[in-house]
Amino acid sequence: MPAPASVLNVSCYRFAPLDRDRLPAWREELLAAATALGLRGTILIAPEGINLFLAGPPANVRSLLDKLRRLPGLADLAPKESWSEALPFGRMRVKIKKEIIAFGVEGVDPARDPAPRLSPRTLKQWLDEGRPVTLLDTRNDYEVRLGTFVGALDPAIRTFRAFPEAVRRLPAALKHAPVVTFCTGGIRCEKAAPFLRLEGFEEVYQLDGGILKYFEECGGAHYQGECFVFDQREGLDSALRETGAPITSGD
Repeated sequence: MPAPASVLNVSCYRFAPLDRDRLPAWREELLAAATALGLRGTILIAPEGINLFLAGPPANVRSLLDKLRRLPGLADLAPKESWSEALPFGRMRVKIKKEIIAFGVEGVDPARDPAPRLSPRTLKQWLDEGRPVTLLDTRNDYEVRLGTFVGALDPAIRTFRAFPEAVRRLPAALKHAPVVTFCTGGIRCEKAAPFLRLEGFEEVYQLDGGILKYFEECGGAHYQGECFVFDQREGLDSALRETGAPITSGD
């Protein structure tokens, strides 16, 4: 019989102004705490917020999350959970970055000026009704190849930093139609959707919680294939089970 899936995997981000001067001390404190708890994964901290992927024994993962929630601005962290039979990360890292998701565009401020969020159930309802809407995949090309929403627009980018230029090549008519951006867990849309508004798109939404939350609430309706995740599991199906599908980024 296969081993039970006893390893808790969590992913979470939060855009919130963090004290730049305190980041080095937080880095050392979080790395020591996570290592002592036997956790593996990556925590990125930046002046704009936090982004993390962690795995380990359930009680230990939740203990570190409680510690994170005590930091100023991070009280409402709400991670997505999934399970695996083994640790999907090789080591524990805590890094200080300029951005928690590299984009490189000035004037995009998800913490203070986000685009409207669209719940997974509302998106499913729109798709069930055949409502005219453009689904814009903000992920990299190798992620899209594994799976995406039926009929979604693929900008064919290799990195998220290429997204702005890809947007500028889209048909001008899209600026006057409703657009819903989506990604794995929502973090890229936090920047992609406000950027679309800066570029003159009139009705832009971001899928709240991304594909993973959509799977949790709506299953695989209107979605074809699997969802790429950035750990050794690589692919999850619509029931959030690892598939073991071999994936290459082409890098």
